[in-house]
Amino acid sequence: MSKRDDLIAKYAADMKDKLGVTPDMDLLTKVVIGCGPSIYNADGETVAGSDKAELERIRTNYLMKKLGLPDGPDLSAAIDKVIAKYGSSNRNKYRAVVYYMLCMHFGKQAAYA
Repeated sequence: MSKRDDLIAKYAADMKDKLGVTPDMDLLTKVVIGCGPSIYNADGETVAGSDKAELERIRTNYLMKKLGLPDGPDLSAAIDKVIAKYGSSNRNKYRAVVYYMLCMHFGKQAAYA
């Protein structure tokens, strides 16, 4: 298996264990590919849920640019909801999992078609 396949399997297991969600593996694979090389870097692979600047980047670069959502308070609320569901005590909040959960939350799977 490739390094990307290993990461996809790790993210799927993380979703089952910590979120109780069985992911759509096709969509998860597309989200992982969409994250690009950042997931191969330990710092880039995870999201700091308490870093307001990072959460703002997710809102603007992912939700608004990638998913094409209009700006509004519901974007930040959705990010907060996903971070809370992932667990504030959980140190490893994987970027691909957060993006996957936000994509599902807004029903924007077509962005990866």
